[in-house]
Amino acid sequence: MNKLLAPALFALALVAASPVGAAERTVTLAVRNMDCAECPFVVRKSIEAVPGVAKVVVSFRDKTAVVSYDDSKASVKALTDATANAGYPSAPKG
Repeated sequence: MNKLLAPALFALALVAASPVGAAERTVTLAVRNMDCAECPFVVRKSIEAVPGVAKVVVSFRDKTAVVSYDDSKASVKALTDATANAGYPSAPKG
């Protein structure tokens, strides 16, 4: 009985440890106040500092940031707060 119980408990622990419903999401943020070549670097670094962010692509020309993130660790509000705290208010585009 113990030989069967240990693997079952291990499998149950793995399932319980994984976040339920977590998914990678992508959002495009419209970013204000980007008016020089350094701005996209600052915006990217501020977003990358948010836990759960996987990828950030900032476009100076389009004034956008496309962010891929784990929605169990980050939220759109956390992303927009990060840019606002760096001096670049943003909001979901669309």
